[in-house]
Order: sequence, then C-alpha cells, then structure tokens
Amino acid sequence: MNPLIMQGIQLMAVGMGTVFSFLTILIFATAFMSRCIAWLTPTSMAPREANEGLDQGHVAAITAAIAKFENDKLNK
Repeated sequence: MNPLIMQGIQLMAVGMGTVFSFLTILIFATAFMSRCIAWLTPTSMAPREANEGLDQGHVAAITAAIAKFENDKLNK
C-alpha cells in the first residue's frame, strides 16, 4: 500500500483516539463534579411553598398573559 495513505490512516486513528479519549474523560469529570456538588449541597432545606410571596392578583395577571400568548400563537 502507498506509504502516504498509511500515514494518513495512522494520523486519522491517532486523531480519533485523542478525541475519543478527551470526550470520555470529559464525561467522567462531569459526572464526578455533579456528584461532588450533590454531596456538598445541603438536603435538609425545607421546600418552599409554591405560592409564597405571590398574591392572587399577580397569579391572575400571569395566567391571563400566558393565555393571551397561547391564543395569539394559535391564531397565526
């Protein structure tokens, strides 16, 4: 076989191996960092109420805005 083609195949294999190795290391590093953050984050915090701090007027205005947006989107 032509030595230039063999050199090209060898370069391709090294390049693909490098990219594969980097992506594999990146996946494991991301998973490790996620576990570290989950371990460091306190889980004893009580969940907040869904409507805490919102009065019914704000909820009605938000609901009306969403309904108008969806209605306008359907009429196009």
